[in-house]
Amino acid sequence: MAIVAKKIQESKTDSIRELKEVFGISRDFIFTDYRGLTVEQITELRTRLRAKEVHYKVVKNNFARIAFEELKAPDVSSYLVGPTAVAVAPRDSNEVAKILLDFTREAPALHVKGALVGDSIYDAAQTAAFSKLPGKLELISMLMSVMNGSVRNLVTALNDVPARLVRTIKAVGEKNG
Repeated sequence: MAIVAKKIQESKTDSIRELKEVFGISRDFIFTDYRGLTVEQITELRTRLRAKEVHYKVVKNNFARIAFEELKAPDVSSYLVGPTAVAVAPRDSNEVAKILLDFTREAPALHVKGALVGDSIYDAAQTAAFSKLPGKLELISMLMSVMNGSVRNLVTALNDVPARLVRTIKAVGEKNG
């Protein structure tokens, strides 16, 4: 049971407000345990994530839990245990998961605990499977390719009719000629 303080410390409310601002930019979050990573490894990971405009924030679990509750997010308190860093993905969260999981091969000390994607909570195995899915831009390009293929086939078929007519007339002309 939590101990209720008589006076709420302003620094704590500021920290929670700051977390709400960071968490408020996205609906997708990936939770990691960074224990055992060197400063160089964390810096390298942050550099890779920053390239995708991702915030990678080490959080105090209780503050993060309160911030998520105030943002009316699903309960992720099971991932807010032990040393926790949250990757806040403003878009293409499966690419962020892929970066994190690829980094675990280089630095096995990093552990992906799980993810909150929209309103869905994923455990570590589901997050790994999610990272293997194509990204939003890939899916759009696949769809456009399929849509473009049908139109291309129609145009080819329509162009083939006059070409066959011309070849037939030419063949008949050569035969009679």
